[in-house]
Amino acid sequence: MKILVVNCGSSSLKYQLIDMSDEKVLAKGNFERIGENEAFLTHKVGGEKYVINSPVKNHEEALRIILKQLVHEEYGVIKSLSEIDAVRT
Repeated sequence: MKILVVNCGSSSLKYQLIDMSDEKVLAKGNFERIGENEAFLTHKVGGEKYVINSPVKNHEEALRIILKQLVHEEYGVIKSLSEIDAVRT
């Protein structure tokens, strides 16, 4: 079972994707400055850090970008969003 844990602040969104079979964090990150032109995502996978600069207007847009990173061809950790069994806020 894979669980996406999301924590929304006023201008940020933190997340972790956890594989509950062994409680391993598959990916985690932080979208900062939501609502500003300088918004950016820091996405961490297996000790590697990826920074994606992308102005977003709101948390919904930020979450869409985060979900794209989880299934990204190069550094995604799942093949399909259907692999996420639950979302916890």
